[in-house]
Amino acid sequence: MNFIEFKSKFFDLACFSTHQVYAWHPGFDRNNLSRWTSKGLIIRLRQGFYTFPEYKENHDFVLYFANRIYRPSYISLHSALSFYGIIPEAVVQITSVSSLKTRYFANQIGEYIYKSIKKEVMFGYDLKSITGGISIHMASPEKALLDLLYLYPEYNTVRQLSELRLDDNYLHEDFNKEMLKEFVKIFKNKALEKRVQMLFIAYGL
Repeated sequence: MNFIEFKSKFFDLACFSTHQVYAWHPGFDRNNLSRWTSKGLIIRLRQGFYTFPEYKENHDFVLYFANRIYRPSYISLHSALSFYGIIPEAVVQITSVSSLKTRYFANQIGEYIYKSIKKEVMFGYDLKSITGGISIHMASPEKALLDLLYLYPEYNTVRQLSELRLDDNYLHEDFNKEMLKEFVKIFKNKALEKRVQMLFIAYGL
């Protein structure tokens, strides 16, 4: 098995797993992955998942890997809010939510954080097309903000919520307040409902 043949098979996938490798070539020598990783020919994203260094500088694929290496999950929280331009800060870590347990992965591509939520509230996201026809699961702006309020209960006063510095123009022109109100009912969480009301006060919604 030579690397050129291997790369021609898996490069277009962007992210591939050892299961895919063995499905293609049952006799594949796993030591090849360790050797090619040490030479910088491939990058290990987490145990059992790899990519090629050519994808390292493409932010679309940095997001796509978040979906692939821990499933089910979707990008939410600070990463999604930054994606929509709702928060001013650039986000270094890729933040997602998952019905699995909370996890953290760091690799040459970046840092990936997964916050755990109940399976019943794994909703409010859809597929967004990115480079090369690949799609990623991304929370809607409304769900990303609601996930944030749910998972970070320390935002529990009008002042603290105003310190999030959410974009006023977006909130008043594009944000769907009624959708957020419908979403919060599904959580059946009185404390969360209260934080949402304080959010509306903080930003005059």
